[in-house]
Amino acid sequence: MAARAVVIEADGGSRGNPGPAGYGAVVRDPETGEVLAERSESIGTATNNVAEYRGLIAGLEAAAELGAAEVEARMDSKLVVEQMCGRWQIKHPGLRPLAAQAAGLVSRFAAVRFTWVPRERNRHADALANAAMDAAASGAAPAAAAAEAREATVVRATGTDPATTPAWEPRPTEEATRLILVRHGETERTVQKRYSGRGDVPLTERGRAQARATAARVAALAPSVAAVVSSPLSRCTATAEAVAAQVGNPPVRTDDDLIECDFGVWEGHTFAEVREGWAAELDAWLASTRVAPPRGESFVTVAERTGRAVDRLRSAYPGETVVVVSHVSPIKLVLRDALAAGDAFLHRLYLDTAGISVLDLYPDGGVAVRSVNDTSHLADV
Repeated sequence: MAARAVVIEADGGSRGNPGPAGYGAVVRDPETGEVLAERSESIGTATNNVAEYRGLIAGLEAAAELGAAEVEARMDSKLVVEQMCGRWQIKHPGLRPLAAQAAGLVSRFAAVRFTWVPRERNRHADALANAAMDAAASGAAPAAAAAEAREATVVRATGTDPATTPAWEPRPTEEATRLILVRHGETERTVQKRYSGRGDVPLTERGRAQARATAARVAALAPSVAAVVSSPLSRCTATAEAVAAQVGNPPVRTDDDLIECDFGVWEGHTFAEVREGWAAELDAWLASTRVAPPRGESFVTVAERTGRAVDRLRSAYPGETVVVVSHVSPIKLVLRDALAAGDAFLHRLYLDTAGISVLDLYPDGGVAVRSVNDTSHLADV
């Protein structure tokens, strides 16, 4: 039976850039996550970018063989994603034929969407690519490389691979970028448990007190803060300004990618009201992060933009501490990705107003979640 919609996860790399190179690609069912096809190959000596394009091409070919009509291609290569979306020029002449080949394959489908994902969410394709690179360096057969990659995927998911560095093992030559994630203080809508997305709802008096208490807690956690970055909505900027005043008054910078999910027509309603008025739509939204509320935004879309924001912060503030003031949905999605958790995590994690979570992002891709939803500073508020 033909698969109408599929997800492609693709990756590639080389040992030396250029050096012994290989790629990996996985095709999945978007609802169940079932692996429908795998592709991996050692490609001799090549660059990272060439290998990444080869992985994408292999994934698109596999999706076409399955009879897919719609494709979401997920890669941790920003270059390939941006070039395939037409936002970046293809300046290197060696990549143009590969991009043209990929574009030709794209034209076979009714719809293709390209999504950048952090490396932690591309483990399976990364493992296939690494095994193919190992095979290129050693001369092993591609089939053996694929089998080793499948084993590696399981090992990495369980965190038992002795060749990898656990998050808690010291990295003497690498300083992490620390993100202190702060949910804004209380508003009238949080008290009434109403969906509060893009509506600019101010802090309550208690919310302002929570912001001051959170600021004192952040100052105790971080002797030095490089930046305070906030959602542009006033409930966040007011919280961020309180924090900035306690950590040396760095300017509060806003980032639109940190704004709350757009809940569309559900904005301002309680869960019970949404259940009564939009039962089928609510069930579909709870079942899939790809589904958006009517005239709203899906969690997949929110995750894409919060991922962009985190990536910018990691690049702009290497080895420094940044306070990020945002909303419940963006913070949950950042923590989901940091913990390599499934989508059910989003509906099981509770984040209080003015709660603090801390995570470290290492240059080598390592992630250490230090705390989640710390509210000890709110005991007297």
